[in-house]
Amino acid sequence: MTEAYLTPAGEGSSEYVEKKSRFLGRVFAVSSEDEARALLEAVKREHYDARHNCWCYILKSGQKRYSDDGEPQGTAGQPMLNVFERERVVDVLCVVTRYFGGILLGAGGLCRAYTKAAKDALDAAGICKMQPWLRQTVSAPYALFERVKLLIAAQAGVLEDAQYGADILVTYRIPAGADEALRTALREASSGMIAPQLLEEIFCAG
Repeated sequence: MTEAYLTPAGEGSSEYVEKKSRFLGRVFAVSSEDEARALLEAVKREHYDARHNCWCYILKSGQKRYSDDGEPQGTAGQPMLNVFERERVVDVLCVVTRYFGGILLGAGGLCRAYTKAAKDALDAAGICKMQPWLRQTVSAPYALFERVKLLIAAQAGVLEDAQYGADILVTYRIPAGADEALRTALREASSGMIAPQLLEEIFCAG
């Protein structure tokens, strides 16, 4: 399974004003270049009257792109990209829209402004850790149901469903690395009667 990685927890936005120029930052979680480019075009349409829509994206599969969109080379897209590389955040698109205020900021001022807008938007979005989980089921006698729930919770598991029949069929997910410890605990608690069954391997926020 793919290793854990960091990605935006949601969409985030920011606004920063420097010498009458407005810098509007937007951060999105994306899963492909097509999705990143579609969102980028949507932001460009929304801010069609802006002087610049600078952007960058990084995917966990390795693709990374950026654009200064008319700003002096190296003053926008690359500084924005650096924010996400420092934070080790992937599957992310960032667009910073600039409404020019009539006063030139210089290369250093532009770098600082685009960096701040990107970082503030990321802070607004938040960062979550995506990691491998196992979705499993286990059939528990009624007398052991509460114990089974406690053992699942002890391994940072999340109960998803319980179907009541002759026994209780419990569906849950746990971090992939906790599988063996849970199996051992369930076996000991049930004198070997209870063994989890794997439904699927998934990736979701930890």
